[in-house]
Amino acid sequence: MAKKPETAARIADNKKAAYNYFFEERFEAGLVLEGWEVKSLREGKVQLTDGYVVIRDGELFLIGLQITPLGTASTHISPDKTRTKKLLMHKEEIKRLIGKVEQKGYTLVPLNLHWKTGKIKCDIALAKGKAEHDKRDTIKDREGKREVERAMKGRNR
Repeated sequence: MAKKPETAARIADNKKAAYNYFFEERFEAGLVLEGWEVKSLREGKVQLTDGYVVIRDGELFLIGLQITPLGTASTHISPDKTRTKKLLMHKEEIKRLIGKVEQKGYTLVPLNLHWKTGKIKCDIALAKGKAEHDKRDTIKDREGKREVERAMKGRNR
């Protein structure tokens, strides 16, 4: 019997990212993690909202991702919940990203963590920061959509 393709199961989302940034392009990167971090991610003990991506020596690193260690973690390791994690991507993609980030106003933002074929992946976006009036427009649009949904829901009853 053929194996069904595994769907990407979400671990954590960065909900602040869509509010603070306009996304130009999205990329998927692997993460270098320790064993206790994978176990904690399985339990959902992670916070991504303060995370950001930096480029050092031609490599990508995720900073600010907080993975809370489980109480049953091994006694011979000392878990650091804010450890810098290396992101894995192809060299050509990284070079292209470096070129874009060096342009004015671009930054790399982590969007979410998810499982893909048994491995943990991180979606990152090449993004531009929103001005304050753009953030207000985002809130206004979101509230307008809610009003329409409420009106439609009340109408269907």
